[in-house]
Amino acid sequence: MEALRRPALPEDAVRYRLFAAAAAAGPGGEALLRRCAELALVRFAPLLAAYVWQRQPFRLRYVPRRGETPAHIGGTTVFGDNVEDEWFIVYLLREITREFPGLAARIDDNDGEFLLIEAADFLPKWLNPENSENRVFFYKGELHIIPLLESSEQDWHLSAPCPTVPQALALLSTRSEEFLAAEPIRAAVYKRIQGYPEKIQASLHRARCFLPAGIVAVLRLRPSLVAAAVQAFYLRDPGDLRACRRPFRAFPAEQRVMALVTFTRCLYAQLAQQKFVPDRRSGYTLPAPSHPQYRAYELGMKLAHGFEILCSKSSKVAPDAKRNVVSGPLWERFLRSLKEKDYFKGEMEGSAKYLELLHMAEDHFQRFVSVPEGSDEVSPGDEILTLLQTTSIDLKEFEREAACLPPEDDDSWLDIAPDALDQMLKEARNESLPSTNEEEQKYDLETVAESMKAFVSKVSTHEGAEMPWSSDESHVTFDVDSFTKALDRILGADSEELDSDDLDEEEEFGFSDGDDEDLAAGDQRQEQKVSPEELVGSLKAYMKEMDRELAQTNVGKSFTTQKRVASSVEAAPSESAGPDCGAEDAELAPVDVDMNLVANLLESYSAQAGLAGPTSNILQSLGVTLPENTELTGS
Repeated sequence: MEALRRPALPEDAVRYRLFAAAAAAGPGGEALLRRCAELALVRFAPLLAAYVWQRQPFRLRYVPRRGETPAHIGGTTVFGDNVEDEWFIVYLLREITREFPGLAARIDDNDGEFLLIEAADFLPKWLNPENSENRVFFYKGELHIIPLLESSEQDWHLSAPCPTVPQALALLSTRSEEFLAAEPIRAAVYKRIQGYPEKIQASLHRARCFLPAGIVAVLRLRPSLVAAAVQAFYLRDPGDLRACRRPFRAFPAEQRVMALVTFTRCLYAQLAQQKFVPDRRSGYTLPAPSHPQYRAYELGMKLAHGFEILCSKSSKVAPDAKRNVVSGPLWERFLRSLKEKDYFKGEMEGSAKYLELLHMAEDHFQRFVSVPEGSDEVSPGDEILTLLQTTSIDLKEFEREAACLPPEDDDSWLDIAPDALDQMLKEARNESLPSTNEEEQKYDLETVAESMKAFVSKVSTHEGAEMPWSSDESHVTFDVDSFTKALDRILGADSEELDSDDLDEEEEFGFSDGDDEDLAAGDQRQEQKVSPEELVGSLKAYMKEMDRELAQTNVGKSFTTQKRVASSVEAAPSESAGPDCGAEDAELAPVDVDMNLVANLLESYSAQAGLAGPTSNILQSLGVTLPENTELTGS
């Protein structure tokens, strides 16, 4: 019922909640949760201040109890096109629960338990989307999964009920060591967030942009506004561009300087990869594409359009709407935490780099830490206009700085070669690329045949077929006695009389030769119960006659049989026994199942002509990689 009452999340949003464990709940719980939220934001301020969010930042707000959901702290973040924001939040939650052992964290998005999706190959049989709600938690820095209740273990396939949040918290607080997720599950999830916090700097891209001086001044004070400007340009519509079909009011093109702007890789790709021609009336013109600074002019033009679009949507706030100057005990603790975590990287206090980092910290503190709950969020356009009216712009200083800008980052990562893409896909599947040396490539065809037979032997359901990941699993066994008994129950103790079609078939295969003794014996057998051994023998005889008949057709000749060569050699000395004797033995030689299977797979694989197809898809899922068809490659 909780899932029905809960509002649906957008496709590009993630929700996170931090609950107090059962032992920490009780009187004063609200004050405790609020205090934890404040301390967590201060503790991780060095990471949060330097992070550029795609759409919305990570926030922790107190949420009172509602229904069966106890009071907690949490929030919802729209991450847009940058899914790394979502996984960075996963990392933050894990570290928060490690720093604050009394908290248990849950996270989900519109797909549901996306952490389980990441580890789908290693989940237990009983865990499915219907019964996974309120089972996955981060607690004390580790991933935990609440198992089924003992009363539901026998009926897990009937969608056992999900626990409530209070039930799950009570179990975690008393028996958390029993619910630690299996090592493969934790490894799959932790692999996705490995590399943080160093990964934050690796995800940034610094590029030169030829910008209006006003934008340079704004970005110095609020570096995070670059994300809003890129999104405004990237998601523009014809109505937004009306403000760009005249000389820009907020950011005229006459006073432009070169500056180094910090993007995330996602924001840079969105800005750089879009084709856009500015309106002549805007005042923004581009040099020839051969110009050495063409990319800087183009990026600056696009970014200026994004800022102008934001300002055109502003509510025209007054200059006194500026936020209060940072001060107070909370800011002092916030700043002390930054210094303890070496946020300023040893820069001398008052230097240009120190002031740049300090402005970023002030921006984060004012926007996400000291904002009172329930206050209206200032739009980016309002904030930009306020900064323009309250900030002095020294054009000559900007020009002096432009003369000694550090080099920009290489953007060759935008172009991915096919080999690099294959490598990325292999790494995502935990596979290694096959060797390019033909002598080192050893393709065992027996492995192909055994893998396919193991796959066919697996049981499939309406949910699909299972892939035999482990070759150590036992093979499927066939109980002849059980099969014959079941067949006997189906056919009944007494066989019914054969109809005319059955008699015709018996005459065709030579079963009825008109002998009175055989007929009498047949009548006598009908009166007696047919034993399972006789039934199996009859079936084998019938199948043998079918094989004998098919062996003389094109269908039978299309299969490769065992010991075909040996049969043809032994046929010469037996010619005296009859001209058809050796041929008959060769025709009835057993079919080589493995050889036919491999031959058909290779023929199907060759027909794919290097493209994706059923054969390559199935074999790759089984962990088998076939070599390229060198004949097709050479031609």
